[in-house]
Amino acid sequence: MTFNGYVVRGIPKEQTHEWLLKKHYAHRIPSITWAFGLYDNKELVGVCCYGTPSSSPLRTGVCGGQYSNIVIELNRLVLQNNKKNEASYFISKTLSLLSKPSIIISYSDTSHHHSGYIYQACNFLYTGLSAKRTDWKVKGLEHLHGQTIADISRGHEKRADYMREMYGEDFYLEDRPRKHRYIYFLGSKKEKKEMLANLRYPIEPYPKGDNENYDASYQPKIQGVLI
Repeated sequence: MTFNGYVVRGIPKEQTHEWLLKKHYAHRIPSITWAFGLYDNKELVGVCCYGTPSSSPLRTGVCGGQYSNIVIELNRLVLQNNKKNEASYFISKTLSLLSKPSIIISYSDTSHHHSGYIYQACNFLYTGLSAKRTDWKVKGLEHLHGQTIADISRGHEKRADYMREMYGEDFYLEDRPRKHRYIYFLGSKKEKKEMLANLRYPIEPYPKGDNENYDASYQPKIQGVLI
């Protein structure tokens, strides 16, 4: 399809909240530093968000500590209609609006049977699966994201001990599903060559498999007007 009438521009991060809470499967607002809207003839039909990863080991683990301050995570992409090639068009446009040099990292969730075909279409590098980790869980609150549960103990020195005092045996650990990890370098030809030379993950063949779509039928009430 052609994208005549489509425009991508920066939007206030608050304008993404309903999309992220009601339409995205994670139902959680991540750290947002840059937010972009996809407009089709002045109607907002998608949002894309980037943020600085909160994990210091993640930032330094991509290309080393000297690049940790330019690592950005593409952490949310939500489309109203998800037309053919719409997602790759949207991502490509947002990448052109980010500061350079930058290292973009993004993940595809294997627990939702996502392989990352969008990133493959945008020529991201595939660097295998994320490390094995565990999530904090509380019985009866399994619908909440692991980070949301962990946030309950924020500010306490011994956070796990605090959770056990609060919830007793209802607090437990669960293996986190591993995710496909994709990397993209933004910068001059020289900068990209240097970042690639310092990449700490091996580049692997793209994974394949059938994607499983989640229910994204929710229609956001907030529709931005492009002026």
